[in-house]
Amino acid sequence: MHKLRSLSVAKVAKVFSRLSTRLKSTGGRPSAPLGSRILTNPDDIFKHNMWDHVQWTEEDKENARQKAQENSCVQIPLDDQDTKIQGTTRRRGDQQAEILLPSGSSMDSETRHHQHSGTTHHHRHAPNCQKVRQGASPEKNEDAMQTSTFPGQHASFRILEIGCGVGNSVFPIVNSIKDTDAFLFCCDFSPRAIQLVKDHPDYDESVCHAFVHDICEEMASFPFPPQSLDVILAVFVLSSIHPKRMQGVVKRLSTYLKHGGIFLFRDYGRYDFSQLRFKKGRCLSENFYTRGDGTCVYFFTKEEVHGLFSNAGLEEIQNLEDRRLQVNRGKKVAMHRVWMQSKYRKSYPPPPS
Repeated sequence: MHKLRSLSVAKVAKVFSRLSTRLKSTGGRPSAPLGSRILTNPDDIFKHNMWDHVQWTEEDKENARQKAQENSCVQIPLDDQDTKIQGTTRRRGDQQAEILLPSGSSMDSETRHHQHSGTTHHHRHAPNCQKVRQGASPEKNEDAMQTSTFPGQHASFRILEIGCGVGNSVFPIVNSIKDTDAFLFCCDFSPRAIQLVKDHPDYDESVCHAFVHDICEEMASFPFPPQSLDVILAVFVLSSIHPKRMQGVVKRLSTYLKHGGIFLFRDYGRYDFSQLRFKKGRCLSENFYTRGDGTCVYFFTKEEVHGLFSNAGLEEIQNLEDRRLQVNRGKKVAMHRVWMQSKYRKSYPPPPS
């Protein structure tokens, strides 16, 4: 069992590394973060779309710091933030669904029904929170594995992807775990996105369970008990949550990991190009911005990532700052990209004395 579990973690981590890079940038380069395309001659910069392991000069760092300081010097007043938060209706999952669904489709009517009946929630304190819910307290659910049934209960290896959208990484994982004793849970705040996942021809209830979920909703329950997951994936999800809520979300999610379970994290790093291009008036709080479409984004440092997971009782396996140079060869523009990629493990309890 331990050997199977180790192999499964390695397989999921490999898929995660390959997919998380593909989700946020163009192809044609090695997988993050251990790429081998190194820029050694500045004259070669426009020969490829991406360069790995880019070292920033002191001038690069200072320019980035100044740009971030400039675009955050005007912060949205609290009252206006509340208005934006309450009025936010679009998220990544809904946006992906909009692209794939024709206007006026039956899903539009179904989603309106969900929204009017209260299935879709909007929160004052979390703009467009990419949220996953937390069930009742672990103390009340300690025996849930033995006393109730749940999807995937007979699997020996269980994975959860939060903020799955329309399934860009769901189906590569599903296809990689078929004919194994593994099971994938995936959730998103958008009913439209989850319906698209379920309608996908590769969706297979024998190895996958997709459900609508809100990770910032503290009292909502998951379809599985605490300490039942081997891997949790969070790919560009936590950055959309209000910074004041992040720690609670990570702590609640961590209760669902088995001892020895792995939390795989990839998200935006501090001074990424997407942070520096914000205009004044888009800043909600330090390093936290609202985009034109109403979605929100936070930019992490290694220290902040470590704090989030270590304060949730997880131990560091890997915490990398993935710095790259993304190139638009047509426009002859080079952009510094910064992403965080981390692995944290839930420790085994100490043996009884």
